[in-house]
Amino acid sequence: MKAIRNSKGFTLIELLVVVAIIGILAAIAIPQFALYRQKGFDSRAESDLRNAATAEESLFATTNAYASCTSSSTCQTNLPGFRASTGVNIAMTSATGSFTGTSSHSSGSGKVWTYDSTAGGIQ
Repeated sequence: MKAIRNSKGFTLIELLVVVAIIGILAAIAIPQFALYRQKGFDSRAESDLRNAATAEESLFATTNAYASCTSSSTCQTNLPGFRASTGVNIAMTSATGSFTGTSSHSSGSGKVWTYDSTAGGIQ
């Protein structure tokens, strides 16, 4: 009797090698993905701070005064047209003829963005 050796498929060794390669790629990619997410959250906080500064200037053009707010919800109330993104912590402090603001994101890297109207923008 002749045994037919024309079998199709993968051997166990070949499958283990493929699984090992996928595991190595995943170990490299997952930390990078987390870093990209943090950068995205930080960018969202920076963008919200710029939008709040624009709303401050719009308010000043209308009322000749800047507004102060200590949280995202009070900034949305005090600044016309401003809507904070979810997770962004923002605060604006007004002075006579100028304002400063800070923002950060709860899921970001912990970086705090600072805006100073007298210094010309984000510092």
